[in-house]
Parts: sequence; C-alpha cells; structure tokens
Amino acid sequence: MTLRIGCIADDFTGGTDVAAAFRRAGLRTALVFGTPDDTTELPADCDAAVVALKSRSTPAGEAVADSLAAQRWLWTKGAAQVYFKYCSTFDSTPHGNIGPVTDALLDAAGGAVTLHCPASPPNGRTVYQGHLFVHDQLLSDSPLRHHPLNPMTDSALVRLLSAQTRHPVGLVDWTTVRRGVEAVRDAVLAHQRAGVRHVVADALTDDDLAVLGAAVLELPVVAGAAGLAEGLGHAYPSTGPAAAEPAPSQGRAAVLAGSCSARTLEQIAQFYAAGLPSLHLDVLAAASGRDVTGEALAWYDDQDDLPVLIYASASPEELAAVQAQLGVAEAAAQVEELLGALASHLVERGVRRLLVAGGETSGAVTTALGVRAVLVGEEADPGVPWTYATTKTGDLALMLKSGNFGAPDLFVRALAATAGEDA
Repeated sequence: MTLRIGCIADDFTGGTDVAAAFRRAGLRTALVFGTPDDTTELPADCDAAVVALKSRSTPAGEAVADSLAAQRWLWTKGAAQVYFKYCSTFDSTPHGNIGPVTDALLDAAGGAVTLHCPASPPNGRTVYQGHLFVHDQLLSDSPLRHHPLNPMTDSALVRLLSAQTRHPVGLVDWTTVRRGVEAVRDAVLAHQRAGVRHVVADALTDDDLAVLGAAVLELPVVAGAAGLAEGLGHAYPSTGPAAAEPAPSQGRAAVLAGSCSARTLEQIAQFYAAGLPSLHLDVLAAASGRDVTGEALAWYDDQDDLPVLIYASASPEELAAVQAQLGVAEAAAQVEELLGALASHLVERGVRRLLVAGGETSGAVTTALGVRAVLVGEEADPGVPWTYATTKTGDLALMLKSGNFGAPDLFVRALAATAGEDA
C-alpha cells in the first residue's frame, strides 16, 4: 500500500501531535525522526507518514533544505499530498521558518496556492479574523507568548506570514468557512486568481477544520497545526485505525523534561505533589564542567522502582537568568545534551516507559537513542500519544509531549497507566 498523505513536522513533539491526529482520523500512521534516506523503512501498510524534523528554529536555509529532502522521500513512498505541520502557536522568527519552508515546498510541487490554519480547538487554539487566540486571549497576551527561542508578541497571522514571504497573503474568514466546503474552495480559488499564494483560514471548532480539510484535499501542499491535519485526514477514505502496540509491561518508567512552558511546570508540580522522586538539573553547573549527568544517574540508582522525573525546566525568571549567563543558544544546547545523554543511560538501566516533555528535548532524546521510526498508538491526552520503538536494549514505549500539551496530571497518570496501575 502506498501512502495516502505525507507530512513534514518542524519539531519532534509536533510530529507526534500530528501523527496522533492522522490516527484519530482513521489512518495507520508512522512517525520518522530526522531527515529520512534510502535506508529508512516504514511499518507495513501505512496510510500516513510523518517526518519529524528539528527545523523550527534552525536557519531558514537549513530548514528549507531538510524539508525539501523530506518531501522528496515522501514522494518516493507515494504521497501525492504533503502537509507542513507547525506549532499551533505559529511560533517562528520574524523571517521564518514557516514562510520560507512553505514557499519551497510549493515551488517543488508546482503549487500555486496553499492554505494555513494553526487552530487546535481541543487545546484552546482558535483563529478568528486572522488572529490567533489561546482560549479567550490573543496569543500575544497569553502565557504561551513566552517561547524561549521564538517569543510570540503578535497574533495577526496575515501580518506575521507576510513578513516571511515575498508572496501576497490573504484570509478566508469564519463566515465563509461556516458556509461550507464549496464556499471555502471558491474563496481559495479567488485568492489564487488574484495572485495570493498563502491563504490563512479562520477556525473556531473541529467542524470548521473538517470543512477546511475537505476543501483543500486536492492541493499539493497544505500547512497548519494538527487540527487541520485531522480534518484533512477525515477527508481521505478510512481503513480504520490499527490496534496500538502493547506497552511493555516490564521495566522502569521515567520523565525527562526540558520544556519551560507553563503547562509543563504544572505537570512537574503535580508529579512532585504526588510524592514521586524528582530531580532538578543544574544547567549552569553542567556548563561549568561539573558532572551533572553522573550525579543524576547516581541519584536515579538510589531510587525505588517508582517512576522518576529528571528535569531542566525552569520558570521564566530562572530561565532568563540562565540565558543571561550562557546565551540563549548555549543554554538550549546544554539542556539538550544533558537530557539526551540521560535518556541513553536510563534506557540502558532498564527504563521501558519514557515520557519526554519539550520539542527540542524530544529531538535530543530520540537522536541519542538512535530511534528513527515508531508506530503511533493511543493518546494519553489530545495530541499526546504513546509510540512504540525497538532500541538496541529492547522495546520502548515513548511519549513525546509538546511543552504546552497534556493535562496537569499527565506525568503521573500516563506512567501509572502503562505500569498497569490505576490511573
């Protein structure tokens, strides 16, 4: 069976999120980490394949090159349509990478127009009159504006995207979306005739996203968050979701957290409040040469068989202090190096259920573990599925969580459930 749809995600947790969306739409879905090559294999009979890159915050030229390589690989697997998945907070620098990558994918596919929508209603992200909201706040007024690498201080998507592309950007407003599939198709076609290449669409509900998905089924490139991907997936004939691989029943469980989002900080607090072992990593000490990894492993070896949490996450004030001493890029690199190394050592020590919080952290962990492809299973929370992989030390249930996703009790509940305990 050839793929029905291919997807390129700009970070690893975003890849997990969109893979879960395709699975909810009834598509058997595989997730590939990093730029694939001729040796990269997919699980049998996949309807959708998601290539998760680390291109959200890399230089635009590098992001474009990696995305084009992923697009070419997806074409070799039979994907006629490619979905470019970015974060539901649209976080991006003033010059990219959303605009440059989308333009490059369109150029390669010979596409004249595409549609963008970062709405994700189950997670409180909606678009109205081209402005991105988080629940009842504009994104620029919400706690999610504090991304450590790409702070979001503007909620006007047409304006944001216009700064990233030399092509015109237009809007399909909510009143048009509510008129249905044909109205959206007509509006996109009218924009195309007027020379508009990028069309931002409003969406307040999952029903709106289903309308948008059906309306863009024939476009070679579509872009947005996981909500639009699910709407698009529902427009494809369904074979029904495959049964999830069983979670390993033996072995330890651990959480590695690098995200500094408000939701991840809540999840850390609930894990601690549950009386479970937790350890905060000293990033400044690691940067000075202290063996923080060795200290963390010694701490882990002294714990009982309960799930453990090891985290570098910090409050906005603490993060700012670390970044002031190390610089933004070096602070992020230190966290990724620490948590990637810890992941390898923990799996070697028998961890078989591993939950990772944060996009950059997830990229570092999967790279360190040598995990290239996984099969997507059931979600613990919307956009947060378990995936299943085989490593050199055994089978692994792996959850890669976007920093802002999941209920406050996710860490405790997900690991208890995989251990067969009451959640």
